[in-house]
Amino acid sequence: MRFLARRLAGLIVVLLVASFLVYGLLYLVPGGPMAFLLGNRSGTPEQVAAIRAQYHLDDPFLLRYAAWLRDAVTGDFGASLVYRQDVSALMASRATTTVFLVVYASLLIVTGGVAMGLLAALRGGRADGLVSLVSSVFLATPPFVVGVILVIVFALGLGWFPVFGPGDGFGDRIHHLTLPAITLSLASAAFLARITRASVSEELGREHVETARSRGLAEGHIIRRHVLRNAAIPVVTVVGLNVAGLIAGSVVVESIFALDGLGSLFVRAILQRDFAIVQAVVLVLVTAFVLINLVVDLCYSALDPRLSRQ
Repeated sequence: MRFLARRLAGLIVVLLVASFLVYGLLYLVPGGPMAFLLGNRSGTPEQVAAIRAQYHLDDPFLLRYAAWLRDAVTGDFGASLVYRQDVSALMASRATTTVFLVVYASLLIVTGGVAMGLLAALRGGRADGLVSLVSSVFLATPPFVVGVILVIVFALGLGWFPVFGPGDGFGDRIHHLTLPAITLSLASAAFLARITRASVSEELGREHVETARSRGLAEGHIIRRHVLRNAAIPVVTVVGLNVAGLIAGSVVVESIFALDGLGSLFVRAILQRDFAIVQAVVLVLVTAFVLINLVVDLCYSALDPRLSRQ
């Protein structure tokens, strides 16, 4: 509980600093927030006064930040200047697609990466060489190139998958998001395969493993009890970092496959200079990143209780 309390306290501090930066950096735009809000338009005095009143621009900065943070904690991010809708409602309608895509890609990364890494470490020889070759190709290919190739081959050529849209219902979403999830996960799965291979290979050469073999224990028992658990910590680290990175990577994939998720909403908000949406999406993404890192810390503690005392 003390370990969890320390991590939660650190999480709150990080979120407070991040929220301050998210809110404050947009006020450092040349010309101030009014220049950002108006863009290339020249508003009438009445419009300028309405915008200043809506965003409380005449109040002290810290007072504005405190009011914004109080509303953000309750899920109120204000109204969009472009869409003329509540920002929370806009994000909620698109969050399902992004969450589904990230979870789908995460499952592909964990299953594919760990399986390839274990195959390379335990079999060796040709299997090791093949995994190394495939992972090198995947790591060297940018996601947008992978996405275009998958669309040309499996969507336009073979017609197995739809070209765009998130689909409706669980089964239809799986069908629509398979190509985007593969695009998003290939490089991360290849990297995880390399880490898994290196970690498992290192553990296989440890003294306690050799001792277990000399005692006549079954190889499967040795791998399960003495190798996989000790090799899991670096694997969990990479999984946590890659899953957190998927949140940012989804921006590119959603653009390629015309998915109406948080990533595409964020890009449009930047291009349209939609002040409230940019702040809200960045804060949500930072919060998700921090929470994933908290889960990784808790996994460390479960795998090796000694780490919770540090």
